[in-house]
Amino acid sequence: MAHFAELNNNNKVLQVIVISNIDVDANGGDESAQAETFVASIVPYGTGGVAWKQTSYNNNFRKQYAGIGYSYDSSKDKFILPQPYPSWSLDSNDDWQAPVTYPTVTEINSVDVIISWDEANLQWLGSTWLENGTKIDYTWDATNLQWNEV
Repeated sequence: MAHFAELNNNNKVLQVIVISNIDVDANGGDESAQAETFVASIVPYGTGGVAWKQTSYNNNFRKQYAGIGYSYDSSKDKFILPQPYPSWSLDSNDDWQAPVTYPTVTEINSVDVIISWDEANLQWLGSTWLENGTKIDYTWDATNLQWNEV
């Protein structure tokens, strides 16, 4: 099965649909403008929709499988995830990166750390749970590559 993303006039993905591979092959093949035109001829645009762009469920082309809210960068011919936080920026691979490197330590005393981003303070937070149900919170010290208990 082939997958096509409906784009609005800002190249934001509105929905993703499935089309038969047989129909795609008979109408220009994968990644062709002809296949996109074919999809437009059989599937009406939704509210705000202006174009169809094929996306790869297996991430074989256009970087990654498109999802609602992703954007399509026509100059790079790829789908980009929505920006998770205002402070994050795209790297050279078009992946969003926090202004502080993701923690390299993911366990404390053989217990997995649940890691989250704190946008207000531009830092990584971590939490672990003791067997008695007590929660311990940490902040990531990127300079010393360690968790500091809060």
